[in-house]
Amino acid sequence: MSNVGLERDDLDALEGYHSPQVDVSVRLNTNESPYPPPPAWREAYLAELATMPYNRYPDRDAVELRRAIAALHDVAPEQVFAANGSNEILQLLCLAYGGHGRSVAVFEPTYRLHSHIARITGTEVITGERNTDDLSLDLAEVERVMAAGPAITFLCSPNNPTGLVEPQELVEQTLARVPGILVVDEAYGQFARWSALSLVADDRPLAVVRTYSKTWSMAACRLGYVVTSAGIVESLEKVVLPYHLDAPKQAAGRLALRFRAEMDARVSAIVEERGRLVTALSELEVDLWPSDANFVLFRPRGRNGDAVWQGLLDRSVLVRDCTGWPRLEGCLRVTIGTPQENDAFLHALKETLES
Repeated sequence: MSNVGLERDDLDALEGYHSPQVDVSVRLNTNESPYPPPPAWREAYLAELATMPYNRYPDRDAVELRRAIAALHDVAPEQVFAANGSNEILQLLCLAYGGHGRSVAVFEPTYRLHSHIARITGTEVITGERNTDDLSLDLAEVERVMAAGPAITFLCSPNNPTGLVEPQELVEQTLARVPGILVVDEAYGQFARWSALSLVADDRPLAVVRTYSKTWSMAACRLGYVVTSAGIVESLEKVVLPYHLDAPKQAAGRLALRFRAEMDARVSAIVEERGRLVTALSELEVDLWPSDANFVLFRPRGRNGDAVWQGLLDRSVLVRDCTGWPRLEGCLRVTIGTPQENDAFLHALKETLES
């Protein structure tokens, strides 16, 4: 097949970011909510779709949605920017603050799209190391990486795939040392004990990224947002495509915020189920890390992680294979599902380990 046009040379080393999508009975690999949104949300959403002027462009600035998110977090609407999933927010940040001759800092192991999106935008990636034993991050390593002058420093809290929350003191110390901006990715923030949202201010180079995909049970809608300074929002507005956020998505996100109590109840149920799953895993031949997210990272003892992943798949249970991720040899990650899904996973894991 002939090559039409010349691809950028720096794309040769890149691969797309993918999670396996296979037909299984229990899918616990992508950290979605196991529960749907409330029926009342669906009814309100369908009613609004019925009267939507589809022949008109959506509100370019998503004003009503941004006001609703701002009210949720007690900030000004000018400090909120919404986009197509939190990943588009990350891309826009790299477009605005990264690019040729600039760099981002990440601390491995962490969310792989931070590095992937940076490279797509032509931004160099500086890699820091987490502690080998507990996968935590210490200030000395932060300071070493900051000396390289990254334009963007990424922290993921709770960290994906480890589930660890970055301590508030460490985030504050990092914020005081970044030469550019600090981006705290809180895709799983509602499950955590504290949030960097409390540190956001117009005079601080901090951006906190959130998503509707997890606790709001709206992964299919692809909606995310950032709470940050008004100045950083203005920078994002310079690089985003016009009318990037469609009207149905804006309505879905705005209406969801009416059901915060239901969201909180889902979070509580998942946290309780996470505790039950961790207790059960601790009784098996696996090592695991403490999690403040809706997933758990574990490593089968004395067994090949790929083989255990395949054994689970053979029993129609799909988890995330992290064996090829930096510093995670032999590790797998399981999303917290419904009690029935978790029981099926535990039964399949026990059978696999015994076989």
